[in-house]
Amino acid sequence: MKLLIFVTGRGTGGDAVTAYNISKSLEHKGIENKIVLDPSAPGYYFKKRNVEWLKSSIPAAGGHASSKSTLVKAGLKSLKAIISGSKLIKKENVDGVVGVIGGGLVIGCLSAKLARVPSVGIAATPTDTKVSLKINPTLLLPESPLFTTENVGCKYDVETQYSPIQTGVIKGNKENIISKMPSNFDPKKKSVLFASGSTLFDDMAKAARKYAEENDHVNIFVIGAPLKEELNDIIDYPNIINLGYINYIDDLYDLIDLAVITDDGLTLHETLACQIPVVVVIGVKYGRYHGLSKVFEGAVLESNVENISEQVNSALTNYDDMKEATLKYSEDIINGPEDLTNFIIEHMSQK
Repeated sequence: MKLLIFVTGRGTGGDAVTAYNISKSLEHKGIENKIVLDPSAPGYYFKKRNVEWLKSSIPAAGGHASSKSTLVKAGLKSLKAIISGSKLIKKENVDGVVGVIGGGLVIGCLSAKLARVPSVGIAATPTDTKVSLKINPTLLLPESPLFTTENVGCKYDVETQYSPIQTGVIKGNKENIISKMPSNFDPKKKSVLFASGSTLFDDMAKAARKYAEENDHVNIFVIGAPLKEELNDIIDYPNIINLGYINYIDDLYDLIDLAVITDDGLTLHETLACQIPVVVVIGVKYGRYHGLSKVFEGAVLESNVENISEQVNSALTNYDDMKEATLKYSEDIINGPEDLTNFIIEHMSQK
């Protein structure tokens, strides 16, 4: 079996990581596959991992932040992109397509329809969810507005699925990095991580600074490459340990007690898989809000920049209860890639 995985975006963020994890999980099952990106995508995430990709037009509409205007503009480009995608599918002589989130799902799965091969949609936004349910079997990720809906009313097979993580993140060892910690790290204190993914966004930097100004009873870590240079000034504070962009996140997960992250994506799944309680700062990424505290009830608290101290300290006060709540989700998240891959293989076999 040979599949194409259509991915929206620049090949640098969360969608790329999701696609990469799916690709590796399929490879582990002996399924040959190739990534497809828009010709304008630099694909840095894949480059760093020596993964080659194919190119075909995949217009983006802004995902969760899409508006009627951006959807219309993307729609006008989509017909040509679908024709181009179907030609690529036929050229590569593949058995099916996996469409990953947003434009990757819409263009990939509609191209598969035109090329008359099976497809599976990995849906996370309002638009891709609507499209996928109409044309093919669908896996709904927690960010999808229908994730908690019992009956979505679709003639195709639909399942809810946690985002596929690289299960190696649960195998970190803090002893590998403790000796590298700066002098202001105190091993006797609890450690709190502030992160918005590989990139540090404005509100996450502001949340870390506000918490640092009001609290000095924990180690405060900040990770991620700043979205803009001036964010370095915000997190330049005596009791903030700024680690920048790191490649030892698994070891850091083994060190920290609490994660303050964004209300989306793989980082939330990774931390819960590692049984780390979470505080999500809502609206950090372009105002997005997914209500994932309801999906992961008891293990996740919501906050904003203004009440960050109250919520983080509440999580620390109720730490044991939140830690226990993570156990309800950890195993299912760890098993997620296997379940997702089995769903894909099953439906690609139904020609």
